[in-house]
Amino acid sequence: QEVLVESGGGSVQTGGSLRLSCVGSGRTFRRAAMAWFRQGPGEEREFVGGVNWIGSTTHYADSVKERFTVSRDNAKNTLYLQMGSLKPEDTAVYFCAASLINADVVGTTPGAYSRWGQGTQVTVSA
Repeated sequence: QEVLVESGGGSVQTGGSLRLSCVGSGRTFRRAAMAWFRQGPGEEREFVGGVNWIGSTTHYADSVKERFTVSRDNAKNTLYLQMGSLKPEDTAVYFCAASLINADVVGTTPGAYSRWGQGTQVTVSA
């Protein structure tokens, strides 16, 4: 069973940058589509960006396009989220997720993913 562990969260000022990492423990990581979601206080979990199993296709939420980049290194079983030009509204717990179903495409809903990490907090101050 795939276990996902996120790291790299923290507190930054508006305009700053952070890079999140998500390491998978199992042998299925490199066959899974991977995505980042986030959830702010009192809000629903929302899609941020994702990448298909081979890394040839990425998809982003409109709110993070041109600011965030998703990438993966299957040799290291690691998913990344490079975040730049951060805004206070980016404050949330960020989760990585894995899907072995339709791994050629990037699903944008939480229901498309069967494995989740525990989350890492990102706080952006004004």
